[in-house]
Amino acid sequence: MVTAANADLRPVLVGCGHGTRDAAGRRATAQLRLDVAALRPGLEVVAASVDVQKPGLPDVVARLAADGRRCVVVPLLLSAGFHVHTDVAQAVAASGGLAVAAGALGPDDALVDVLVDRLREKGFRAATGDEEPGDALVLAAAGSSDRRALDDVEQVGSLLAQRVGVPVTTAYLSAAQPRAADVVDALRASGRRVTVASYLLSPGFFADRLSRLASPGDDGSGYGVRVTDPLAPHPLLAGLALRRYDVAAAAAGWPVS
Repeated sequence: MVTAANADLRPVLVGCGHGTRDAAGRRATAQLRLDVAALRPGLEVVAASVDVQKPGLPDVVARLAADGRRCVVVPLLLSAGFHVHTDVAQAVAASGGLAVAAGALGPDDALVDVLVDRLREKGFRAATGDEEPGDALVLAAAGSSDRRALDDVEQVGSLLAQRVGVPVTTAYLSAAQPRAADVVDALRASGRRVTVASYLLSPGFFADRLSRLASPGDDGSGYGVRVTDPLAPHPLLAGLALRRYDVAAAAAGWPVS
């Protein structure tokens, strides 16, 4: 039970997104923070971003530390790449011990659950027999120059393949190979309808690029391409963010309830 005494001791949850100029992307990330707060009444949830948007993460952590407030920075990011290992780590290191970092949202089974829901929404078809091969499935992420982030994506691809019972090809929109457009083109050329599972948290620059791969199949190829929506908003995401918060706070010996 939250009391006035332990509420003051409970660290603030800093929900740190990437940041975007896209209005829909901003709304999706803001809604995720609101969902987190709704799941844990009395927990203070504040916004921060590592790029593009204000307030920036270093300023948020510094302000809380100056007030003597402890915080857990929860990266609202699907993989642990440069922003987690550098931007988040540097902001936490400058806090004088008043901030700790939680893990990125992925990999996690909850994200696979969300991906499966998004596939159902687009009518993804698994193989039903020799005469019906089903859709080729691609997991498309933004991409990163950090191998650790790519490993995270590939792990989610493996989990998704186990869940839906078909092979999954991981592909990227930037900074890494193979590129999603090349993978989709090759699969269509082989005579397959393609479903692309968007491994992007919210609308924005990369989601717009990915959506341009969609095709009804009336361009002469006969093989369409379906692209799922980004993961947020989805009710499972807030619970996942809170689990990351709880683990990090408990490791620091800080109360969470």
